Amino acid sequence: MVAVPEETSGQAPAAVWAPVGRPLLSLALTSMMDDVGAHSGAVYLRRGDEPVLEMAVVAGLPRAFAAPWERVGLSAPIPVAEAARERRLVWVGGEEDMARRYPRIAVVLPYPFALAALPVATASRVYGAVFVTWPGTHPTELSDRERQELTAACDRLALRLERAAAQNLPLRPEADVVDAGPLSGIADTLGTLEAARMVARLPYGLCSLDLSGRVGFANAAASELLGVPVSGLLGSQLWATMPWLNDPMYEERYRAALISQDATSFVALRPPSQWLSFRMYPSTTGLSVRISRARAVSEMGPADPRSGDAPTRLVSMSQALSLAGALTETVSVQDVVGLVADEIAPAVGSQALALLGARAGRLHVLGHHGYPDPHTVERFDGMPLSEPNPGGHAVTHGVPAFFESWQQLNHLYPAQHTGPDGFAAWAFLPLIASGRPVGACVLAYAEPHTFSTHERAVLTSLAGLIAQALDRALLYDVKHKLAHGLQAALLPHSLPSLPGIEATARYLPATRGMEIGGDFYDLVPSQPLPVAVIGDVQGHNVTAAGLMGQIRTAVRAYTTVGQEPGEVMRSTNRLLIDLGSELFASCLYLRLDPARGRAVMARAGHPPPLLRRADGRVRVLDLAGGPLLGIDDSATYPTTEVELSPGCVLALYTDGLIETPGVDIEDAVAELGTRLGEAGDRPLEELADELVGHYAAAEERIDDVALLLLRASPPAT
Repeated sequence: MVAVPEETSGQAPAAVWAPVGRPLLSLALTSMMDDVGAHSGAVYLRRGDEPVLEMAVVAGLPRAFAAPWERVGLSAPIPVAEAARERRLVWVGGEEDMARRYPRIAVVLPYPFALAALPVATASRVYGAVFVTWPGTHPTELSDRERQELTAACDRLALRLERAAAQNLPLRPEADVVDAGPLSGIADTLGTLEAARMVARLPYGLCSLDLSGRVGFANAAASELLGVPVSGLLGSQLWATMPWLNDPMYEERYRAALISQDATSFVALRPPSQWLSFRMYPSTTGLSVRISRARAVSEMGPADPRSGDAPTRLVSMSQALSLAGALTETVSVQDVVGLVADEIAPAVGSQALALLGARAGRLHVLGHHGYPDPHTVERFDGMPLSEPNPGGHAVTHGVPAFFESWQQLNHLYPAQHTGPDGFAAWAFLPLIASGRPVGACVLAYAEPHTFSTHERAVLTSLAGLIAQALDRALLYDVKHKLAHGLQAALLPHSLPSLPGIEATARYLPATRGMEIGGDFYDLVPSQPLPVAVIGDVQGHNVTAAGLMGQIRTAVRAYTTVGQEPGEVMRSTNRLLIDLGSELFASCLYLRLDPARGRAVMARAGHPPPLLRRADGRVRVLDLAGGPLLGIDDSATYPTTEVELSPGCVLALYTDGLIETPGVDIEDAVAELGTRLGEAGDRPLEELADELVGHYAAAEERIDDVALLLLRASPPAT
């Protein structure tokens, strides 16, 4: 890394530099940890002006523990990024505090520990950030002395980095500080030989693990119990050496011990039938593991919890990551409700749930599952947040509430405000996304339930993940409703009845983007002759939809004042250019004359319509036309008279109906013509469903689809 200036205790760094290569970052970090009694930490550096922090050195724990955060954006919702971004100390006082404020971290590291993150910055530049951690036994508040020591150490490190940058001194790699430190005088209390004899006489197995989980010592009893020679254990990790210990749950106990600095334990089955008990005693240099025989699980009753015992894991690491991944795939609010009901509630032992939202000062029931009588939940819908109830309190105050029995709930919220719902314990979890409340998650339990500190932290952490998914889902539902409402407003609500013409239409939005687009159709009962029009504006967004509405209105207006088909296209083209839009549009315009059995067509870059005659023959009307609307203000649009005799069907469509990746357009048009010829005698509604059936059933459509069918009826007798 960079060279380090000499300094005297309590003074600013001196101007004299030590030889290049002295490990600046690791020395600064370990000194900082020693000053405040922290057991692990890391230094992050910002590379140039990139809005990214990169982990430069770790001390006290394996780097793998912080692997998800080796490189983080300055905008990331984690303490080191927040400290650098806001240039302030960030304090997380424990497991529940972490779960409430930083659920992404808590779901990966659901252990009791405290954390402080600070910026490494001068007045003019942020060089990076530092975090240090303490065991869960640390007080929930940071002392003034600790705050001063940490702030001063980070200021000194920032000055050193500033001076190094001014002198263009290069950064050099530094090794993480995870090696075992000195034994602090313990080595002098026993001779090495006598210590080995003492350990050999013990009736249970003993192993020593370093911070990376590798075995540095094992006695003969451990070798016998594990069924592996001592030579096979040394230098390896227990869960990597023995297949029956290769379970994430067992490795998690090791991680929990190191991070929380609390003793942890687990029981594992050594095949075929021997149960072994593992007890891990951590320190800042590694772990001591005691291994002994355990009773068969069937004989083991519930043990009284003892201080220092880690609680049973509510949700395993693999479960948590799986649930987090599943929540990212939810789209609508009902998707979130379904996932919580199907996966999260069973994982935490809950028998019923409700998701509550908050809008305009009132609670709204977004969804529920598992309640025998839905009315017990739905009565909360529309309830003012100011009215005393646990769901509203969780939303307005952002604090979870846990009620282990009906008596506890009724004590704070008498029956007239809550009422029985058939359950015996409840967790009311606030759902907070991006610092603002979006609702609450209510988990109900069939039996009285004791919520341990660990369980409360896990539930709060999961609530953070649910909140992120629910926030996205609420936005999606609003967008979806807006898109469909706007599209419905811009398209005809129904088609008018015309003498001699039977008509029907279909519209399918693209499934990408906003599910709103520029495809449109219209049937105008103008005088003296009616008009059919179909068109397509580029894009699948609000801009395309808005322009589509303007074009549709313009076509109607120019038709109403009596312009000829070609002139309608020219006027609409000039309007589009005058609007200054960068989007183009295709359009097909037909003036219908069923009495004469004819129609006049004008085309602006639109796919050719299909004509099915009464005898079943199909013709592609690929006749002369002009360019797309919005390209050339001097463009002209020739017109052509086409057949529309009784029994003929005209199919007008947009390119979404025929464009498929890898399929030639001419082949696609021919295939559509074949289906029109085969099904053209059916009722027009059935024919429309047949022609769009494949696209209506598709889960993903890359383009909008519009279809307008016109059938010339025989003259009335």
